[in-house]
Amino acid sequence: MPHRPFALRQQARTCVALAAAGSFLLVGTAAATAESSTLPSFGSSDFASSAPSTVVAPRLASVDNFRDVAGTGSGYVGTGGLHVRQGVFYRANAITPNAEDLATLELLHLTAVYDLRTEGEIAANPNTLPSGVRYEKIQVLAADPSGEVAAITTKDQALAYVQSGYRSTVSDPVSRAGFGQLLTELADTPGAQIFHCTAGKDRTGWGSALLLSIAGVPRETIMADYLLTNEYSAAAIEAKIARIAAVKGPEYAEVYRQLLGVDPSYLQAAFDELDSTYGSFDRYLVDGLGLDAATIVKLKLKLLF
Repeated sequence: MPHRPFALRQQARTCVALAAAGSFLLVGTAAATAESSTLPSFGSSDFASSAPSTVVAPRLASVDNFRDVAGTGSGYVGTGGLHVRQGVFYRANAITPNAEDLATLELLHLTAVYDLRTEGEIAANPNTLPSGVRYEKIQVLAADPSGEVAAITTKDQALAYVQSGYRSTVSDPVSRAGFGQLLTELADTPGAQIFHCTAGKDRTGWGSALLLSIAGVPRETIMADYLLTNEYSAAAIEAKIARIAAVKGPEYAEVYRQLLGVDPSYLQAAFDELDSTYGSFDRYLVDGLGLDAATIVKLKLKLLF
């Protein structure tokens, strides 16, 4: 394997930087039980690529909110000045590509896709995936909340509705189990992987925020990344607003806009719930999501270089 020496040097650099930053230290239940024997060994096969190259996420016209969790350029900066590795974890809305975009997805050599949608959402808009990709459904909602939307008549109600949903994502047992499962699958499965929901903004946005937080990316950067949905999905949002306005009028369409895009207060509601309930992000990972030390370390080493 021609690039293995580079991969090992890169892995060693990552480990040194994480150790220097104290990022291997955990709090909560696992801190008392984690021993060095529980930590995984890593070879170059644990990373998306052992070569010193950057994987640039393509823009997909038919899957408009598809993007790399790591961001663009050289990747977001995380713990110890390390960068988030591109080409490892992708995020998306429903994966319903046209022929050209499906061919592009084939080139990414994906190993797994995790669908965070409800059974009803999946039945209404099933995925079309590249050949050979493992598909797994993960439940992160205790119930389908779509029926509650009909009662919303003002922008303030819409904002409060979504903020409440984000707080529930942090505290609800079904959501915590689902996101714990997602992170464990991402840690244990080799190769490039995608997770997604319907619009790629709420459930997927929280999954991406978790990964970037594990990588030590500052919250202000995570927030800016989260808000990119409003840019990536702008055309789709405006098209849907126009359809709603034609049926229910422009005033209701503007109320519904709060449900189609993202707002800083949504993600902030989740972070506030996390901080008030668990006290720290590390404690949330361990006590809230049930992750063990080995899984967290695997994710850090996959994410950072």
